[in-house]
Amino acid sequence: MQDPGQIRERTVFQTGSNYTDRINIRADVAIVYGFDKTMPDRVKAWRDRGYRIHLMTGVAWGEYQDYYFGRWDGINHEDEAQTRQNGEKIGHGGDVYYMSPGANYGKYLAEGVRRALDAGVEAVHLEEPEFWSWGGYGAGFKKEWQAFYGEAWQDPTSSPDARWRAAKLMYFLYRRALQQVFDSIQEYNAQHGTHVRCYVPTHSLLNYASWGIVSPESSLARLKGCDGYIAQVWTGTSREPNFYQGVKKERTFETAFLEYGSMQNLVRSTGRGVWYLADPIEDNPNHDWGDYRRNYHATLIASLLQPDVAQYEVMPWPERIFNGTYPSEADPKKRVPIPPEYASELQVVINALKDMNQRSVRWESGSRGVGVMVSDSLMFQRGGPNASDGEMGHFYGLALPFVKRGIPVQPVQLENVTLPKYLDGLKVILMTYEGMKPLTEDVHEAIAKWVRAGGTLAFVDADRDPFLGVREWWNSGAMKYRTPREHLFEKLGLEATPSQEATPVGKGRLVFLRRSPTEISRDQAGSTWLYDKIRSGAKNLRWQETGSFVLRRGPYIVAAGMDEADLRPRTLSGQFVDLFDPQLKVVDQITLAPASRHFLVDLAKYARPVVVAASGQVLQTKSNVQGWSGTIEGIAHTPGVLLLRTAAKPRQVSMSGQTPTTQYDEAHHLLWVRFDNQPRPIKIEVSY
Repeated sequence: MQDPGQIRERTVFQTGSNYTDRINIRADVAIVYGFDKTMPDRVKAWRDRGYRIHLMTGVAWGEYQDYYFGRWDGINHEDEAQTRQNGEKIGHGGDVYYMSPGANYGKYLAEGVRRALDAGVEAVHLEEPEFWSWGGYGAGFKKEWQAFYGEAWQDPTSSPDARWRAAKLMYFLYRRALQQVFDSIQEYNAQHGTHVRCYVPTHSLLNYASWGIVSPESSLARLKGCDGYIAQVWTGTSREPNFYQGVKKERTFETAFLEYGSMQNLVRSTGRGVWYLADPIEDNPNHDWGDYRRNYHATLIASLLQPDVAQYEVMPWPERIFNGTYPSEADPKKRVPIPPEYASELQVVINALKDMNQRSVRWESGSRGVGVMVSDSLMFQRGGPNASDGEMGHFYGLALPFVKRGIPVQPVQLENVTLPKYLDGLKVILMTYEGMKPLTEDVHEAIAKWVRAGGTLAFVDADRDPFLGVREWWNSGAMKYRTPREHLFEKLGLEATPSQEATPVGKGRLVFLRRSPTEISRDQAGSTWLYDKIRSGAKNLRWQETGSFVLRRGPYIVAAGMDEADLRPRTLSGQFVDLFDPQLKVVDQITLAPASRHFLVDLAKYARPVVVAASGQVLQTKSNVQGWSGTIEGIAHTPGVLLLRTAAKPRQVSMSGQTPTTQYDEAHHLLWVRFDNQPRPIKIEVSY
């Protein structure tokens, strides 16, 4: 099942606990959380069990009282707590606060991280550099404002310009702190001949903007010493309600698909990497197990529909998943441990995620090549006054009409369009400056070059955003543009307000729709109106819509049926095993009903013998005409299953230490072996 040529960091998980048999996830990497006094012992415990070891620690907050109260450098840093307008510090419990990083904060983090480097970790993850948009009132932040802008601090709620400038400063402060840690690690590598890598686990740009958080996001990929990200996308971020056709509700799959896509396009063409996170539960402990499982399926499938990524954080905090209790689906008033079938299913999925780096990839969905532009500045307009739409209608109003028609839309990072080949493969880009603005003028020349080469740019904007008047490059010095859109249109060789809806530009064209994307998201007919306008205006794409997403990755089929779309459900025919089915039954047909999610193995792609699925780590020891043998290891006190496609009818199945239950399907040459999972390798022998 696994390709030995794949790298050994395909799957990771983060944990604050020491090793126990109950959280023996058997992913490739255990990310040990925090650099407190217990860290070296935790590193050793996980390493002794065969895991590669990384470190993760918080950036915005943590048990950093030594710094906060001045015990580290003799200087009290309580003024660096993020502070609300009423003077209240933004806390994370007790005397832990979200930080407004001062000049030495990154150096303090670097010193703590070095203790983990001495313990031999192979990579460091600096988690969640987050500044709450309403947190710009602390004394430390006011001092940083004076130093950064050369002017006195302004209340961020006093004007859109003050809000914009506050957010830009928040963005800068965390980028500075992270660069200090990156520099320290690079210095350590040079001194010790090591190659410790640095990653930033972060929510998606879409989520941070939605939640009113500022983080350096795309700029980190350009910092020296940053090797990439973990995309912290999960049910808790993706179930945030948004509007489509005037209806506000949770759209976990669609939102997750766009969140994961935005993270992939954060690193595309940068040489950096990314892991995709999914969480079998979520931070809110009051949903039932059925809710968690359905939304896990939605987010996992959304992540697997991004074929350029094949590395995964399979879960955070396994200790809370396998040891915690949550409401029962049958009786929500009763809290129960993880259902055994779900525990088994998760291990089957984790094992399969190690096998996603497949060379053969084929889409069977709607038209490809459609993008929606996003910018880090989406985070800059999410505070008052005149905050941009809280449901992100300026983005979802453009993206969801296409996603709902089975078109795999890509969020396109505006800050990256100047990178070589970044826009390759895109035929149509939808764009607005409602809710975001370009941070530099050079991006417009790159977009204009792409249009002149044959692309279709659909610009949808009513030019009513109050943030158009902030002090920025398009209205400073020699620049006298009312809106940055006018500068872009000038680069396209067009007047500020073209007389036609669709205008040729070189080999491409501009489609200019003078309407608010947020208003489109609130309009029951808005989705159809926008889709029809873009379809008729973009002549360079062969348009096709479907009622589902289907992506083939080697022997795997990743599929999702779409709801809220009047499109006929598709039926897949063949011989499949759905990895979301705890029984791993063979099915001949899968109908992609609305809101259905499937992670299938296509048996037609498998020769014999082969491991089709397993609830644990399988290591093969022998396979010949006489039989098959191997070992399997998983989480203690969970149901174990091995699904093997055999070379012949089994004569005998044995297992060290226990008697398994077996079932054989002669028509499909499939053998199911069921047993009690063990946290040590147990040998299975199959004789023909």
